[in-house]
Amino acid sequence: MAFRLLDETTAPEAAREVLKGTKEAYGVIPNMERVMAAAPPILKAYELVSELYAQSTLSPIEREVVLQTSNFENECDYCVPWHTLLAKQAGMARDDVEALRQGARLSDPKLEALRQFARRLIHTRGNASQSDVDAFLEAGFTDAQAMEVVLGLALKVMSNYTNSIAGTPLDDEVKKLAWTKPVIKPRES
Repeated sequence: MAFRLLDETTAPEAAREVLKGTKEAYGVIPNMERVMAAAPPILKAYELVSELYAQSTLSPIEREVVLQTSNFENECDYCVPWHTLLAKQAGMARDDVEALRQGARLSDPKLEALRQFARRLIHTRGNASQSDVDAFLEAGFTDAQAMEVVLGLALKVMSNYTNSIAGTPLDDEVKKLAWTKPVIKPRES
């Protein structure tokens, strides 16, 4: 059962201005924001963290690698289609867009190091090893960018978890990009 989808007329007063701004900026209020509107603090936090993450030193493609890696690992069938579209709009190579949807290696070694670092943070609940951090830094990233990866993952906790508990329905704009997490076979020795 999906949570209610609110809009700029049905949401609590504290969420209405945020929803109006979203509609003005994008021409639509995505269903995730419509769900979040029931709790104005999370909607406002999501919007603020999104703006801050966009100001990071990670490139638009690098930001999408972090976000889509989280979407994949957290099995967010709502977010993967949206970030497929956003990764394409950011100029990511088609094969890499598909690799992220499949949980596969990226063609660019630096982007792959970023994907692996984000995965390690997710899988270890932030307790990445020093060798994980070193590999990330040796790929050409900075300590500040390591913190920016944390910021991107914090953003995704809000959206991935919201969509999981809310059963957020996919928006018409991305239905053609619908996704189900593929079964990944373990490596043979």
